[in-house]
Amino acid sequence: MTDYQNIPQQALGDHAARQLANATKTVPQLSTISPRWLVHMLQWLPVEAGIFRLNRVKNASNVQVACSQRDEAELPQTYVDYEQNPREYFLNAVTTVLDVHTRVSDLYSSPHDQIREQLRLTIETIKERQESELINNPEYGLLSNIDPTQRISTLTGAPTPDDLDELLTKVWKEPGFFLAHPLAIAAFGRECTRRGVPPPTVSLFGSQFLTWRGVPLVPSDKLPIVDGKTQILLLRVGEKRQGVVGLFQPGLAGEQSPGLSVRFMGISRNAIASYLISLYCSLAVLTEDAVAVLDDVEIDKYHDYPNTYK
Repeated sequence: MTDYQNIPQQALGDHAARQLANATKTVPQLSTISPRWLVHMLQWLPVEAGIFRLNRVKNASNVQVACSQRDEAELPQTYVDYEQNPREYFLNAVTTVLDVHTRVSDLYSSPHDQIREQLRLTIETIKERQESELINNPEYGLLSNIDPTQRISTLTGAPTPDDLDELLTKVWKEPGFFLAHPLAIAAFGRECTRRGVPPPTVSLFGSQFLTWRGVPLVPSDKLPIVDGKTQILLLRVGEKRQGVVGLFQPGLAGEQSPGLSVRFMGISRNAIASYLISLYCSLAVLTEDAVAVLDDVEIDKYHDYPNTYK
């Protein structure tokens, strides 16, 4: 009689079994992708021939009107003068050339298409750079186009409700949103909590935002942090409101989205397929009081953060 209890038990192991199993694969995850709220919340204007001319009234206070009495026969005479040399904005390009070996795209495109994923990730990176340029570009970026009268500094270092109230006095005509680094928003939240006035939240685009006086605080990690300090912006947006507007070139060859094009450049003798990816954009502040900035914002006086600039 066989003693089965003494026979060593053997079974297929996990490692060998996995050789017959199909793994569920994700598309590549790119940690640098952000919501890019600034791009979403701007009004975008199409630009002809890549040039946007901003005409402004010259000496607005010289436009004279009067409320006349019934028995007065004379009417005031006036005219509206324009700046003779208006500023012109030229669209800037964020571009790159993507190379994909045809052998890779031919053999390794299941379940995920290699060319599609390479293009997707490259386009996401270009769009991240676009938002950074809208804030930091030395020619047309927000931080480089703030009128000196629209700049204030924090009272205590950390951003307080009083500081944001002061910003609201600078952009009081239909303010759209504050724009700040996430760490600056966290610092403001701490100050509000410390004072016993926790800021309410509002839902936009399916996400929750802190607000102050009903104006949302929109985060962007593209605002620079230098020596533990950053800036908070307040914007009015839209052409009708004489605010901040984005500019793009419509009707591009190979257009994928407004201002963004992807064009196939051919295959080299080394079997490398190349794609030109271009994004044309700029930004204009239509009137001086459309944007203001709070300078020298300490994100956390008790911690040191590395300098950042994206």
